[in-house]
Amino acid sequence: QVQLVESGGGSVQAGGSLRLSCAVSGTTYRTYCMGWFRQAPGKEREGVAAIYTDGGSTYYPDSVKGRFTISQNNAKNAQYLQMNSLKPEDTAMYYCAASWVYGTNCRALVDSDFGYWGQGTQVTVSS
Repeated sequence: QVQLVESGGGSVQAGGSLRLSCAVSGTTYRTYCMGWFRQAPGKEREGVAAIYTDGGSTYYPDSVKGRFTISQNNAKNAQYLQMNSLKPEDTAMYYCAASWVYGTNCRALVDSDFGYWGQGTQVTVSS
């Protein structure tokens, strides 16, 4: 059974940094792509980063571009989200997501395109 497990969330002051990790277990097949999404109370889920396993191309929305960096360790089937210059508006539950389907349009960061999800890790940024 495929599982995605996030870690690394926590509380930080504005301007600080956090690094989230996502470990994939239950399969030896490499993902086609992976992504990070977030959801704040009362708001829709928003994609914040995507990475294609082959080649490592990455994509970000303008809201986090230049501050967030997604990376991967293919040998460990893991991905990471380095978040710098955090703002109070970055406060949300962050979710790791993955797709094993070739051709998934991961760069669009549409949550329904990702078939597997982690349980989420909370990030709180105080002003």
